[in-house]
Amino acid sequence: MVKLSSTLVLCLFMSCCSGTRPATLGIKEGRLSPCPGSPNCVSTQAAGDKHSIDPIRYTGTKELAKQRLVQVISSMKRAKIITDEGDYLYAEFTSLIFRFVDDVEFSFDDGNKLIHFRSASRLGYSDLGANRKRMEAIRKGFEGASGQ
Repeated sequence: MVKLSSTLVLCLFMSCCSGTRPATLGIKEGRLSPCPGSPNCVSTQAAGDKHSIDPIRYTGTKELAKQRLVQVISSMKRAKIITDEGDYLYAEFTSLIFRFVDDVEFSFDDGNKLIHFRSASRLGYSDLGANRKRMEAIRKGFEGASGQ
């Protein structure tokens, strides 16, 4: 009985760490949502060193760039693409142990051949640089897949 209770408590705790999907997701007035004041977010559309990160550059068509990006994300552990519509792509990344969820959005600017993105933790304050590291890994995977 104690083992069953412990397992139930652990499952409840882990499910609480996922948080609720933010209502602010998506492209509004041509931009992704700004990062909050906490350091657990990076965005190509942010100002200042704390949140700012360079967009991903691509050559060729937006469709091929999106296909490469989907391939990179799909190859990553605990990643799930939720929305793939037009110039917008949204994925959730879940941490291994505590099941924390990070929301990662991509916006394609085909005129400038740029992929803008925003990666933010749903819960907590600091992510110890996890969002920035993930986005740099995605950039590296994308550039490797495209031969750039």
